[in-house]
Amino acid sequence: MYSANACFQSKGDCGFSHDRILELNREEVKKYKDSLERTRTRYILDDEKELEDGSITLHIRKQYNDKTDVAEYFN
Repeated sequence: MYSANACFQSKGDCGFSHDRILELNREEVKKYKDSLERTRTRYILDDEKELEDGSITLHIRKQYNDKTDVAEYFN
């Protein structure tokens, strides 16, 4: 079992507009979530925050070992 924060940071130094930065970060988060689904990683998204600078933080719990009973952890 693994609990972590993931941060998808703002690309402010690239010369993009604020709206474009938000769009890029949202796409990156979507790809990350899609990869979890594609690999059938069992996870729970506890919190997702979009910060003023365009960064997005996720607090997730993931199961890496599918042989261990972690039902309590996910409830």
